Order: sequence, then structure tokens, then C-alpha cells
Amino acid sequence: MNAPRRLVVILGPTASGKSALAIALAEKLGGEVVCCDSTQVYRHFNIGTGKVPAAEQRGIPHHLVDLVEPDEIFTAGEYRCRALEVLEAIHMRGKLPILTAGTGLYLRALLEGLADTPARSEAIRGRLRQRASRSPGYLHKILSRLDRESAAHIAPADTQKVIRAIEIRLLSGEKASELHRRGRSGLAGYLVVKIGLMPARAALYGRIDRRVTAMLESGWLDEVGSLLRHGIAPASKPFEFLGYSQLSDVLAGKTEMDGAIKQIRQATRRYAKRQITWFRKERAVHWLDGFGDDTAIEAEAVDIIAST
Repeated sequence: MNAPRRLVVILGPTASGKSALAIALAEKLGGEVVCCDSTQVYRHFNIGTGKVPAAEQRGIPHHLVDLVEPDEIFTAGEYRCRALEVLEAIHMRGKLPILTAGTGLYLRALLEGLADTPARSEAIRGRLRQRASRSPGYLHKILSRLDRESAAHIAPADTQKVIRAIEIRLLSGEKASELHRRGRSGLAGYLVVKIGLMPARAALYGRIDRRVTAMLESGWLDEVGSLLRHGIAPASKPFEFLGYSQLSDVLAGKTEMDGAIKQIRQATRRYAKRQITWFRKERAVHWLDGFGDDTAIEAEAVDIIAST
């Protein structure tokens, strides 16, 4: 039998240095970076989503970034299909895929597979969107009656996920939470090495604050203004991402910049905390207590990969 192909996964909260570590490892080990982030798949939203600028990629190919337009829907299932194609192509080139995982659901879809759920119904979705526009929170109440478990894990404001869960219930007659627990086909033929970055919480929060400042200094507010001027709808999915709605409010005169910065920092810390909670449940992770741009952490990661 052929030896399993290798896949390195770097996971951890936002601002922990996943991209920096992935690039360093790719340089040392002959790899290419595969992004696993639900925000970076959207084109035009660059600074606030933390995309690595081309000038900072050091010649390392980056995959699964800028896949769709802001008005398009992109799912975990679609991510899995694209990722499988990219992994195959990287191995055919004799390179090592190094995946940077910020979105736990996308990582789970790739490694564990997804349940066999019904295809989308635009008719059902259209009716549900109309109801959502008339009464915010109404759809989440409906979902709570149809599938209490799914409702408990989906934020009321995440209309896209709420609609999908209701749609699954109506089309299949089964709860989305039950479907997702069975019928999965995981990633086969790969030896997966998971490396987790877990800096001290205070240090992580400090870096988050500095990162927000750096993003603003890099022109984040100007980027938001340009997106709006070019006709990208404020109701599109990417404007729900961290910081984009707050900066839109600044441009609209609804809030002051200082208040927006405070909100962005707080929201990013809460997001990092949710990521940590999710990734703690991952099995067989080699946890490293530091940031990915630390040379000592890089050396530990190299040793882990070499020993597996």
C-alpha cells in the first residue's frame, strides 16, 4: 500500500500567528499554504479579514483565498470540495500542504466530512428572507421550535445559517443537528499533523489590540469606503465580518471612530475566545504556548512534523 500523504494543520485563535508560522514552515519544508477561513474566501475584503498581502507571502503560493464575490453564498461543503482539489494538486507537485485553520467548521468539514443534506431551495429561501426582513429574530424563533439544538448553536443574527437549518428541516423532515451527526466520510489517505498555537490570554489580547490599530493604519477605513462606493451592498455577508459593520457606521456618521475601535477590539477578543473553545475540542493537537512568529515556536513545530 502507498504511504499516506502528509497534511500539516496550524490552528489557533485570530492574531496567534498562524500565517507567519505557515510561511516559515513552507520555506523550510517545501510547502504551500492552504487557507481555511470563511472570511478570506470573499474577494475585495482584504485588510479586515487578515489576508496576507502578496509582498509578505515570500513567494509561497497561497490557496483558497478570493474565491467568490460578496453577494455569493459559500458553504463549508463547497470549501471541502475546493480544498480536496487543491490538496491533490499540491501533492502532485511534490509539495507539502500547510493549512491555516481559523474557521473550525471548515476544518471539520475537510477532516471529518459533512452529512448528506438536501440541496438548497431558492423558493424556500426567498420566502424565509422575506419573513426575516419584516421581523428580525422571527426565523430564529421558528428554528427553536423545529430544531432546538441547532438554534442553540446558531446566533439569531446569522440569518444565512438559520435559513439553512430551517430549510433542511422542511426538505428532509429531519433536524439538521441529527443529520450532521451521521453519514460523514472523513479525509482519507492523509497523515494529518495538527499544530495548535495557544499564546497566553493577556498577550493574545494585547496583540489583537495592536493588530486592529495596524489594520486601520494600513487603510482599513478607506477599504470599507471603497467597497461601499463600488456598490457592494451593506447587507451582503462580508459586511457582517469583524470590523466592517462598525467602520460602515463610522462612515455613515452613526458612531465615532474611538467607539468603533473599542467595539472592534472587544468583538475580536470574544471571537478569539470562541475559536479557542472550538479548537480545544480538536483531537490529537500538538499545542504550543506561544505565537507563530516566534523562532522558538517555529523550531518546535519543525521537530513535531519531523517526528511524525
